[in-house]
Amino acid sequence: MEFNVQDILTIWGNGGWVMYPLALLSIMLYALAIQTLLYLNKTNLSAQDMTKWPLWVLEPESGEGRVGEIIRYVTGGKKTQKQIRNRFEEVRMGMVGMIERRTVFISSLVACAPMVGLLGTVIGMLLTFSALSEGGGADTAEMVADGIRKALITTQTGLTIALPGVFFVMIIRRKRHAIEAHIARLESMTLSQLKAD
Repeated sequence: MEFNVQDILTIWGNGGWVMYPLALLSIMLYALAIQTLLYLNKTNLSAQDMTKWPLWVLEPESGEGRVGEIIRYVTGGKKTQKQIRNRFEEVRMGMVGMIERRTVFISSLVACAPMVGLLGTVIGMLLTFSALSEGGGADTAEMVADGIRKALITTQTGLTIALPGVFFVMIIRRKRHAIEAHIARLESMTLSQLKAD
């Protein structure tokens, strides 16, 4: 089945005013999810060769990329183990905290999409019952069909917005866990090196 722009606009119009909040919700959801994924790809700590990390811990000035920046920040000056742990906690909160806040907001938007679609369903069903209460005739059948159409289109749209959002949230969480693991590994290497010195 092929859709052209006119078909899409007709379906959109059949959904009623609830389609506008759904459109706004989907724009917010996908824009924030894509922005977060781009940030995660830019922040990717595993992009650097992990076999070089021990050398960078020994010689912080040779460190490259984001990992090098972290090593220089946490080991800058003569630091105790407690100070290094505190600095790693700052790095962790700075990187992971922002990702977590965005993930919670994206998850909220994902949960809202079917609920807004359900609102359209309720409105459509109210239109259907209103048409049925007016009695028979061709106009009543058209009004019943219009109410059912609104009910189904908004529900479908809400679910269509939410399902890809669920996958975005899963990908973002997986990448966040990977960043947390890399920071923990880097912290362990740095503290081990400090003990050896």
